[in-house]
Amino acid sequence: MIDKVRTEKQYSQVMAMIENYLSKATKGGGFKSLSKKENEELKKLSLLAEQYEDEVLKVMPLPVTLENVVSVKMQELNITQAKLAQMLNMGTAKLSQILNHKRKPDVPFLKAVHEKLGVDGNFILERV
Repeated sequence: MIDKVRTEKQYSQVMAMIENYLSKATKGGGFKSLSKKENEELKKLSLLAEQYEDEVLKVMPLPVTLENVVSVKMQELNITQAKLAQMLNMGTAKLSQILNHKRKPDVPFLKAVHEKLGVDGNFILERV
């Protein structure tokens, strides 16, 4: 087994091996269906992939904030900020200020995010 992912080709190979283990676990009803050796190899492969992503690809997860979740929802829906503002029945300037942390989200915004974008109310309450 490799000790470090050095190239994109190796990264693709590692990701394919990870996918094989995940597929096997899914078909088997969970990770318990993998042998101890397979579980250990999956953990090692995952760490290798994560290290390559952090050091080479510079994949950084977004902090889980309400504003970032709204931005991701915008991308998923393939809409602009202006279209989102229209969906949420608010001005584009206000939406921009909220998404850029220059204005605190108010109750109408939070309610619209819950109702129109389907963001869990408990998540919203924990982040405000």
